[in-house]
Amino acid sequence: MKVATYNVNGINGRLPVLLRWLEEEQPDIVCLQELKAPQEKFPEKAIRDLGYDAIWHGQKSWNGVAILSRVGEIHETRRGLPGDPDDSHSRYIEAAVNGILIGGLYLPNGNPRPGPKFDYKLRWFERLIEHAAGLLESKLPVMLAGDFNVMPTDLDVYKPERWLDDALFAPEVKAAYFRLLDQGWTDALRTIHPGEVIYTFFDYFRNAYTRNAGLRIDHLLLSSTLAERLVDAQVDRHVRGWEKTSDHAPVWVELADKPSRRRKPAAADYAGAPL
Repeated sequence: MKVATYNVNGINGRLPVLLRWLEEEQPDIVCLQELKAPQEKFPEKAIRDLGYDAIWHGQKSWNGVAILSRVGEIHETRRGLPGDPDDSHSRYIEAAVNGILIGGLYLPNGNPRPGPKFDYKLRWFERLIEHAAGLLESKLPVMLAGDFNVMPTDLDVYKPERWLDDALFAPEVKAAYFRLLDQGWTDALRTIHPGEVIYTFFDYFRNAYTRNAGLRIDHLLLSSTLAERLVDAQVDRHVRGWEKTSDHAPVWVELADKPSRRRKPAAADYAGAPL
């Protein structure tokens, strides 16, 4: 089974790119972020015409998350993170699909730092950590997938010295990411590519894509039972080179039907990480 995450940066404006990628790569389950569309403007028919079921949590102009499936019905279990009843941002959606529980998320950017947006990011991360602990306690096969807006280590960012004041690279944010991992989650992409420079986001400016001047901010985290089934994890980097494409590239994992032996990342795989 192939499960992907993709920040589409506006689902209606980028719909031809999304549909092309879905048709060419045929992922089984997809988490989408930054729909930037209200609930009623989600392109449901175009998605279903390709054979995908869909649930989505829209928001006008900003945010928005969705889960697509071509391998069975989507059973929604949660819409929005617990812990803040006044939070109006559409950033989290969770569902049971084809034998796994998957949480699709779009973590706040947090810039400028310091400031209210950064404080909101840290509070949102704390809510995610608390909810994730409960997901692991369930002992179900669980995945957290999406745009985390965090580069965990120096290895995950081109020229890290330029990002020291950015909310995506703040020490508090990186520490929160590793607190999340320490619960028992496996960073799938880093497990398959230990010590390798591999990016998921390339800015539109300064020819970032062709220079490979990117960031790794889109992550797929696996519970222990899913980590045992991990076969592969890759970035569809070429999609970032398409016309009128998102500034993110799709990221995916391949899961076996049965557990397979694979080591978890060692501390040395996270260059510069606060482990």
